[in-house]
Amino acid sequence: QVLSLPIVVIVHGNQDNNAKATVLWDNAFSEIDRVPFVVAERVPWEKMCDTLNLKFMAEVQTTKGLLKDHYFFLAQKIFNDHSARPEDFQSRSVSWAQFNKEILPGRGFTFWQWFDGVLDLTKRCLKSYWSDRLIIGFISKQYVCKLLSTEPDGTFLLRFSDSEIGGVTIAHVIRGKDGSSQVENIQPFSAKDLSIRSLGDRIRDLGQLRNLYPNIPKDQAFGSHYNSECWGAW
Repeated sequence: QVLSLPIVVIVHGNQDNNAKATVLWDNAFSEIDRVPFVVAERVPWEKMCDTLNLKFMAEVQTTKGLLKDHYFFLAQKIFNDHSARPEDFQSRSVSWAQFNKEILPGRGFTFWQWFDGVLDLTKRCLKSYWSDRLIIGFISKQYVCKLLSTEPDGTFLLRFSDSEIGGVTIAHVIRGKDGSSQVENIQPFSAKDLSIRSLGDRIRDLGQLRNLYPNIPKDQAFGSHYNSECWGAW
């Protein structure tokens, strides 16, 4: 006899996301000598951060993991707490319900459904951009406004969409003649969008984008990701 790795049997593809969450939680947080199928209902947030980081790097096949600022954003999201400081989350624990049962405020999906969508999008379409650190990704729209509001016209950055599963959006600053600034977020691109035209080429297409935050000319940052196009006569 030998205990197997966790297995979840599903009868429909729409159960796949929940099944993956169950396997991840069991693999990451079960005790070695446990009673079969018994897993903690709550785990330390720091342990969850390690798990999300390992999962992200394994799925995307990248050596560039999550950073402290990313963990802070994820903590704000899963705990629905935007007033705490980064160190305030270190002593907290996160529950299975917060991870994969409770719907995020104002959304129609759970934390894991959203995170798994980011994994899938990055793995399929954004691996090289992430590995080159061209995508901040895990950052709130409010913090983006704070970062970009004092930057020159055309400064932009990339973040994962809060409102859609598996979307990446471009936030950029528009500065008026009177010096006032406005930060706009372009409609998120899905994996389907990026399979039609790559992110690099879409950024090249958008003339209003000039410098990747904080101050890298976009052709310098994304030039290696542009597709060479032939314009010869047919």
